[in-house]
Amino acid sequence: VQLQASGGGLVQAGGSLRLSCAASGRTFSSYVMGWFRQAPGKEREFVAAISMSGRRTSYTDSVKGRFTISRDNAKNTVYLQMNSLRPEDTAVYYCAQGSSGLRLDIASSEYNYWGQGTLVTVSS
Repeated sequence: VQLQASGGGLVQAGGSLRLSCAASGRTFSSYVMGWFRQAPGKEREFVAAISMSGRRTSYTDSVKGRFTISRDNAKNTVYLQMNSLRPEDTAVYYCAQGSSGLRLDIASSEYNYWGQGTLVTVSS
């Protein structure tokens, strides 16, 4: 399985970015997809997850109402739309593929495959 994340960059506080993650090598539509992030000097943390159908989603509290995860199974791609960005959102963002099609795990240990990460920098 290969996951290729893209869309990161430098943005001012209050701005928006959309991350994309293209998957190949395993039936994309059969697995939960997630986004995690890791800020400098901090541990990797859960951001959002989406079920295989896209009907169920889960978010960490700090991004609720600002970030939206979605997926296009026809394109084998998962997205993270990030609005109202804050400096504390600065991190390397990783997409990951879970081991389940339904369970929206927040633990990184439940995800089997990871993308290379894309850097998001939010300036104040």
